[in-house]
Amino acid sequence: MGRQKNSVDTIQITLSVTPAIRDFLDQLSRSGFFGKNAAETAAELLKEKLRDLSTRSGTPGLPQPGYHPTWPVSPAPPGT
Repeated sequence: MGRQKNSVDTIQITLSVTPAIRDFLDQLSRSGFFGKNAAETAAELLKEKLRDLSTRSGTPGLPQPGYHPTWPVSPAPPGT
């Protein structure tokens, strides 16, 4: 049986990395722990880092302590 469709909407972004970073992502992917290829592994590592940053007080660009937005923060509606 195949994998079920991702129930979360996603958008594609493009990252440019050095060959050394690509090789490292490939090495991490071989275990299957982070993802099955370099792109999935990069996405998982990025999500992990964003979660870490979201818990740090005073992270530039994030709301001040006491403000509790729903995570993830929804993008602004078109035209705003």
